[in-house]
Amino acid sequence: MAAMANFFSNPHHDNRQLAYWLLGVAVLIYAMVVLGGVTRLTGSGLSIVEWDPIMGAIPPLNETQWQTTFTKYQQSPQYQQVNRGMSLEEFKYIFGYEYAHRLLGRLIGVAFLLPLLYFLYKRKIRGQLLPKLIVIFLLGALQGFLGWYMVQSGLINEPRVSQYRLALHLSTAVMLYAAILWLAWGLLRPEPVQTWKYSMQSLQRWALGVTLLICVMMLSGAFVAGTHAGKVFNTFPLMNGQFIPAGILAYSPWYHNLFENLATVQFDHRLIAYLLMVFIPGLWLYARRYTLSPVTRFSLHLLLVVFAVQIGLGISTLLEMAPVGLATAHQAGALLTFTLALHLNHTLRRGRSF
Repeated sequence: MAAMANFFSNPHHDNRQLAYWLLGVAVLIYAMVVLGGVTRLTGSGLSIVEWDPIMGAIPPLNETQWQTTFTKYQQSPQYQQVNRGMSLEEFKYIFGYEYAHRLLGRLIGVAFLLPLLYFLYKRKIRGQLLPKLIVIFLLGALQGFLGWYMVQSGLINEPRVSQYRLALHLSTAVMLYAAILWLAWGLLRPEPVQTWKYSMQSLQRWALGVTLLICVMMLSGAFVAGTHAGKVFNTFPLMNGQFIPAGILAYSPWYHNLFENLATVQFDHRLIAYLLMVFIPGLWLYARRYTLSPVTRFSLHLLLVVFAVQIGLGISTLLEMAPVGLATAHQAGALLTFTLALHLNHTLRRGRSF
């Protein structure tokens, strides 16, 4: 019995428990981002016109409640300008996606908070881990608020959410996802950060640069989604016969083009993809001169393969004018590409793989 007690109080064992819990939360956040893309693509994101974090977890349970909820939706700009004449059954379809999205958000909150309280009670959280977990919890709460802040922008005049708020919502989700993964990987590999010679530091910087560029790519994708820029210039490799489309600087002041001009928004997204098509294979080739751990090397190989698939998904999504299935796969692929790049950075920083 004493040996068993010592096993369950072992810091290494506790760290692995904490890591597996955080990895589980990260999987839920990944699913949340993908499901969020589905709600946007199906026009479901504006179907619930109220924000009720507690009672909103209970859906309409009878025909009277459904009719009341539908009546509220009928006052929204989306119904008035886009879905006028929609039946109650059609409303239930779009309501289901948005309800699932919000319910998953609540589930993530519970999946994080309850185990956190349990691990605190069991005194398994040590050192500087608790402040980091508190920051993550607060960031998650902020993410929930930003989700409603985004939806609210589509309930006033125009039946679409602000691309700026969409980008902020997605960026916060990715930040939360990355923080949880980084913390979980650190718990699985508690060794101190490795001090590398200069040549290895250059590889680290290259990997970090690629990861940051992937982040910019995802942010650019949020503006493509928010402005529906994927519905225009549906040709490749040229944009309706031109590499640089006409009207790319039509808005004034000039910087509005970066976020509101459909031609510029799509061109920027393509341009970042072209840069990654150079830098990710370049990183892979540059890393071949180093003796790396098997998992680090595998992360590099997988990053290259997944990114190639992601490019194919992006081109297909563009040519087919962003159908739900392809566009969802493209969004999921973007987050997977980011995950692999982040893991590569972590293994390079730690020096060896777990």
